[in-house]
Amino acid sequence: MLRTLGKNAALSEILQALNEDGGVIVVNLVSDDVVDKVSKELRPHYDARGTEHQDDFNGYTTLRLYAVPALSRASLDLIAHPRVLEVAGAVLHHHCDNFQLGSTTAIEIHPGEKNQVLHRDGDIYPIKIPDVEFQISALWALDEFTEENGATRVVPGSHDLRSIDDVTEDDVIQAVMPKGSALFYMGSTIHGGGANKSDAPRNGLINTYSLGWLRQEDNQYLSIPRETADSFPEHVRRLLGYQTHGQCLGTYPGDPD
Repeated sequence: MLRTLGKNAALSEILQALNEDGGVIVVNLVSDDVVDKVSKELRPHYDARGTEHQDDFNGYTTLRLYAVPALSRASLDLIAHPRVLEVAGAVLHHHCDNFQLGSTTAIEIHPGEKNQVLHRDGDIYPIKIPDVEFQISALWALDEFTEENGATRVVPGSHDLRSIDDVTEDDVIQAVMPKGSALFYMGSTIHGGGANKSDAPRNGLINTYSLGWLRQEDNQYLSIPRETADSFPEHVRRLLGYQTHGQCLGTYPGDPD
């Protein structure tokens, strides 16, 4: 099953669902005004280059944008949302001193798009260790997610590292949720974008958070201009990777750490 919890759910309740099912929906974490501002800032970038990443995996009627902090300052309210960081820390801090932002991807699925191939985000790392999560994702609904407009497809329990080849359609559940809600799922959880059978696009923002000693999926230091990163609050800069991990990783002369 894929549980849906209220925005005031206890951290322990969210973690229990994550650990048991590999994913959980927390509804109405932010207001419509917050997500509408993000969508407004992303719109010109979608229109200018949203089709650059279309292929068999990403789809051919889906628009994508990466390095979202460089495109939308309002997105920081989602990327560094206190509840998101709390959940990510609870999952990842078992195996690192600090975690980092792995990637940011804005996805607009247009009518006519087919189901995306099922996959694991954590497969970017060429190793699997039982009971060790390399990353966790927070998928924000910038629009209402419905069965018709391509709500993300999730295979609950698939963080047990079962083969994707063993998954059937009966195992798949769609993450239906209101605008302003978030789907948390483990890097080892099998999922994929849904087919959009409606007459309007469906917008989402996926942010991944990874162990602080791993290579990030996005090169945050090149994809986000330094002057832009410098303008962010300190906790956001640290989340991007502008900090050391432990005593030795990522050191730089004069680093306050």
